[in-house]
Amino acid sequence: QVQLVESGGGLVQARGYLRLSCAASGRIIRINGMCWYRQAPGKQRELVARFTSGGGSNYADSVKGRFTISGDNAKKTVYLQMNSLKPEDTAVYYCNAEITTRELRPRDYWGQGTQVTVST
Repeated sequence: QVQLVESGGGLVQARGYLRLSCAASGRIIRINGMCWYRQAPGKQRELVARFTSGGGSNYADSVKGRFTISGDNAKKTVYLQMNSLKPEDTAVYYCNAEITTRELRPRDYWGQGTQVTVST
């Protein structure tokens, strides 16, 4: 079974930093792409960082210049380095990936999320 597990969340002061990790495991044939979302209670889930099809990366305007997405193909892990954190960054952060399994039909998978809380 394919599973995505996030880690690295926690409580941090404003202007501090955190590094989130998302590790994929299971009967994976191919990972087509990975990205990070976040969601605050009662609010819409928003895309914050993603790899582009061209090999680059895109970011939401609210995090541009502060967050960096990276990956380790060998470890099947994606990271989100978050610097200069602000209280408005407080949310549950989710890893999302499009993965091809033995079923040969790619589909989206979601992690369970990791809480990031930024204090003033």
